[in-house]
This record gives sequence, C-alpha cells and structure tokens, in this order.
Amino acid sequence: MKNSILIVGAGKGLSSSLARIFYSNGYKIGLVARNINKIKHLSSEINASLFQFDVSKSENVTRLFEEVDKSLGNLDLVIFNPSRRFPGKIEDLNVINVKEAIEITCYAGFLVAQEATKRMLKLGKGSIFFTGASASKKGFANSSAFAMGKFGLRGLAQSLARELHPRNIHISHFIIDGIIKDKSLSQNTDDNQLDPDEIAKNYLNVFLQEKNCWSSEIELRPWQENF
Repeated sequence: MKNSILIVGAGKGLSSSLARIFYSNGYKIGLVARNINKIKHLSSEINASLFQFDVSKSENVTRLFEEVDKSLGNLDLVIFNPSRRFPGKIEDLNVINVKEAIEITCYAGFLVAQEATKRMLKLGKGSIFFTGASASKKGFANSSAFAMGKFGLRGLAQSLARELHPRNIHISHFIIDGIIKDKSLSQNTDDNQLDPDEIAKNYLNVFLQEKNCWSSEIELRPWQENF
C-alpha cells in the first residue's frame, strides 16, 4: 500500500505544488477544502481523494478523519495550510470576522493536529507540518486578526514539537516570508516572489529528514526579501 499525505486547506497555489511533488514521489494524496470544486482539476491530474470540510469546526474534523481512515488509510504526513485575513484598523474590525480568522488560521490547526496525533501515536510515527507566514513573527499594522492567528499557530507548532518529537512524531512550522508567485500568470517573472514549486521541495526535504536531525521550523524567503 502506498504511503498517504493529507493536505488541509488545498487550493491552486502552494497546496497544488505540494500535492504534485509528493504524488511524483509515490504518495497517495488527500486534499481538504471548503470548496472542492476549485481543486477538482488537480484531483484528476494526480488521482487525489477530495474531502469537503470546514476544519474550524470540531465535529467536521472528526468526520473528516473518519472518512480519511476509510479512503486513505494510515497517514504519514498531514500538512495544515488554511488561513483567513480580515485587514483593517482595530477600531473598525468586526468582532465576528476576527473570531472567524483566529478559528480558521489557528484553532483549526489544533483540531487537525489532535486528530492526526491520535492516529500517529497508534502507528508510532508520523509528521505534521504547519504553514506560517511573515505574520508568524511580525505583526503588521492593520493586520491584527491575521497576526493573532499566525502567532498562535506558531506557538502550537513549537509546543507540539517539544511534546511529540520524543514520541516519534515530527512537527515542523514553515514561515513563508514573502509573496508566493502565481505561476498561472505566464508573465510573472518577479524574482522577489517565492516559487511555490521551490517551497514544496523544502517541505519534501524536511519530511525526509532522519529523526536524529529534525527541523522544527524553517523560514523561506526570496533573496531580496528584507529580514
């Protein structure tokens, strides 16, 4: 049986690059999105299993993993990508929107990691990767909701790394410090944007690390990005 990868928060950018590189390396792929219509073309290309769920709800995440158990079997890697932005001045932000942003960007990461961990502990191995952003380290003006979510997700990853590495579950957090290039735009040759295929190579490389040299966090930025 092929090894299996679950990508949560799948879309046309980084998630597609991740799905393709792991598929090309022999893995079965599961893709999770709130709207699976936008990734059906990718599913056809790599024969991926599709799961339509809002993972910010605990009952949905429970059902998701029950379906994954039946469709994909044991998971070697779960990648958590979702995030939600509601930019604006703090005095103008809608409190319901802010709560939604934190639930999708951070709380959902906890829910997904919890279900994945339960299964990986039974197997005695596994990997869970979280996708961060510049906002994981730098809270920008008029971006407080996004910063709270990404700071929280990074804290979750750090805590889980210390808790689960001794139990043979690899946790890593990827800070994507820059704009990801839209490769569907043929005229986009901006060297100051991150190529999603190159980002995906880093995820694969970290996944293949020996456990005597695990990375718990890496930062990726284009060569012109300011620190």
